[in-house]
Amino acid sequence: MSQLDQPFEAIGPLGGQSLLIATAIAVGRLVSKPRTIVHVLSYLRRRVVGRAKAVGKNLHLYIIDLAMALAALSFASFMRLGLDGEVTSPESYHSLLFALPCFLFTCAVVFPVTCLYTRNWRYASVGDMLGILRAVIVASLAFVFMMFVATRLDSIPRSVMVIEVLLLVPLLISVRIRSKLVETGRFGPAANRARNGRDMVPVLLIGAGDAADHYIRALQRDPDAPHWPVGLLDNAATTEGYFLRGVPVLGSIEDFDTVISDLEVRGIKPRHVIFTERMPGLVDPALEALIDRAERLGIAVSRPAPVLELRNPKHESRFELRPIELTDLLERPQTVLDKAALSRMIENSRIVVTGAGGSIGGELTQQIAALGPAELILIDNSEYNLYAIDLELAEKFPNVHRKPYICDVRDPVRLGEIFQRHCVDLVFHAAALKHVPMVELNPCEGILTNVIGTMNVAEATRLCGAKAMVQISTDKVVNTTSVMGATKRLAELYCQSLDLAFVAGETPARFMTVRFGNVLGSSGSLIPLFKRQLAHGGPLTVTDMEMKRFFMTIREAVELTLQASAHGLEKSLGQGEIFVLDMGAPIKIIDMARRMIKLAGFRPDEDIKIKIVGCRPGEKLFEELFDERERRVDVPISGVLGAVPNPVPLEILRKEFSQLRRLAKAGDTGGVLDLVARLLPSYHREETKPAAATPFVPHVIRGSAKAATPQREAAA
Repeated sequence: MSQLDQPFEAIGPLGGQSLLIATAIAVGRLVSKPRTIVHVLSYLRRRVVGRAKAVGKNLHLYIIDLAMALAALSFASFMRLGLDGEVTSPESYHSLLFALPCFLFTCAVVFPVTCLYTRNWRYASVGDMLGILRAVIVASLAFVFMMFVATRLDSIPRSVMVIEVLLLVPLLISVRIRSKLVETGRFGPAANRARNGRDMVPVLLIGAGDAADHYIRALQRDPDAPHWPVGLLDNAATTEGYFLRGVPVLGSIEDFDTVISDLEVRGIKPRHVIFTERMPGLVDPALEALIDRAERLGIAVSRPAPVLELRNPKHESRFELRPIELTDLLERPQTVLDKAALSRMIENSRIVVTGAGGSIGGELTQQIAALGPAELILIDNSEYNLYAIDLELAEKFPNVHRKPYICDVRDPVRLGEIFQRHCVDLVFHAAALKHVPMVELNPCEGILTNVIGTMNVAEATRLCGAKAMVQISTDKVVNTTSVMGATKRLAELYCQSLDLAFVAGETPARFMTVRFGNVLGSSGSLIPLFKRQLAHGGPLTVTDMEMKRFFMTIREAVELTLQASAHGLEKSLGQGEIFVLDMGAPIKIIDMARRMIKLAGFRPDEDIKIKIVGCRPGEKLFEELFDERERRVDVPISGVLGAVPNPVPLEILRKEFSQLRRLAKAGDTGGVLDLVARLLPSYHREETKPAAATPFVPHVIRGSAKAATPQREAAA
């Protein structure tokens, strides 16, 4: 007799007594802790009620599953016993009649317990399918145990259960796949409507990646979706001839004309070309040609709503097409961020952002708030800008504790009070006067804010015991011809000297600097200016035909700034160095103007003119990221480079900055500029007269009231 067929008495008296004793001890311990019993019963009640509600919501699926289970066991018995001619024997017949109700009962209990009805099968994945396999195996094992206790499995071969599992799993999966296809529009009214193209706008998608998949999936799930994707274009050679959720990849971007002609012959010419993926670049020839050809054919070029809106079926504008902006054309492949390092730097820390109401400062506050700081201290000298960013943070991150302060970085006493009051851990210094022509006309104000203000923030950081200060710098510091660039260069030197003092053990805080070029979309920058000029019918004003600049989106600049700061703080990288963001290749301003005109639906030089106005005071035709006197170093941070300037002793800088403060407060412009030129041999002063087209800008008078503007500026 096999071990499996032995009666329970074969266990022996000693084994039986041990089992009873162990059970009694376990029950005794449980009874001695009434609170534990209450918790266990409460937990079981919640689980049972939850499973019962899930079954009630999916009752039709529950009934179908049980019917499938009966069919699978019956067919498995027929396959196994029928082959031997045993299925018609009375013994097998009666055994099957007894087994079917037992198996039905087992599945009725096990399927809900194994969470088979708490899943949303519309979004089923491979893991959900494995859940079905687990549920069937558990139900089959429970059934085998039940039948073994009742009949010792004398009349049902073990192989029947193996066959039953192999049959039942595909049956349960097929039921769910069918319902998923119906709900996602592959079958039913939505599918018929898509095939007939009724009331739907045919569109051609550019890109066959994740974004295209999200967009097509959202269209297929909504029976009232307005768009019908007739095909995709993708430059990846491996995707041609493939299908993405039933939509064919018709070719590459170079095949645009041929694809449009073929679709027009079939009567489904697209009315929109939708870029689902990020643009390959502003001056990419294939992209340039595609947009031009689409516009000539009368096909609108658009982009879809963000993925978060597409995923929300209640979002009213989730299928609304948006015009392509210049920032879309500038998007580059996103750098992989070390989110764990960012969280370790920000989480549970008290963080100050100066210039919080500005473009860079505002983006910094939002990305920091998303990482869960203990407290976010906002500093700006503009009441309106501070109010606007505080309101925005309250709406987006209501659980983040914020404290806004109207404060000028020129005021060291107030800065020190704020920093000491909040026991600050980390400081991001984005406050600055940033517009070259304005600072050129007001050099003393530039010195007081950009140089003395940075020194004040750094000293407050050092005295309050913070871990680090991160200063935002600009590419205009390199071989500068502007006062603004010179002031930011002096601020870089001061932070570098303090960071070297940290290396020498003279100060407990790190002082890091992140340098990058122009950001698109900031207040007073290129795109808002071009938009205003387009709204007035032109012309678009460009300084010079050959002028080039480095550009980056605000989002990317802030992400890389945070990444560099986190690695610099955690891994002691960049000590005495300057982090320089990889800006890619510089772009001609006139190319951006032409593209902006085309994206607005006009023809450059015909519908909208471009006017060359000449360089303004302090401007250069080309900006650089590295000074020839700096030593470049490799930094093991994705998207970040390193520069090591020749340091200036901290004592000398403090002495000279004290003299700068005295001259600037006295309004001695000549003395200020002479001292700056002596401190910075790379500063090339140019007596540049304002161009004729440059409007008169009044000097900023210290001590006067400053009117709040609706645009958020970076100055604080």
